[in-house]
Amino acid sequence: MEIVVDTGGAAQTYEITATREGRRVEVSTARGVVEVSEVTRSGQSVRTGRFMAARVIALVEHPASDDAIVSDEAGPRRRARPQQAETLL
Repeated sequence: MEIVVDTGGAAQTYEITATREGRRVEVSTARGVVEVSEVTRSGQSVRTGRFMAARVIALVEHPASDDAIVSDEAGPRRRARPQQAETLL
């Protein structure tokens, strides 16, 4: 998640990502504060960034990379095995 904040004369960019497999990034807004947190599977917050909502210009969510294995309700998706090169005998 990329957060763009107005700092007066310019805009500053902050980045909060899910650093390990199974973690996610959650965004909440309450009482004029935008809170972006990296959360573990059990719901424990690892890193949190708090920003004044009036100063936030944009929240940009980037999709997960194609290299990551993604789980869904049907079970984990697996990457296709690369074909082996023919061996010379």
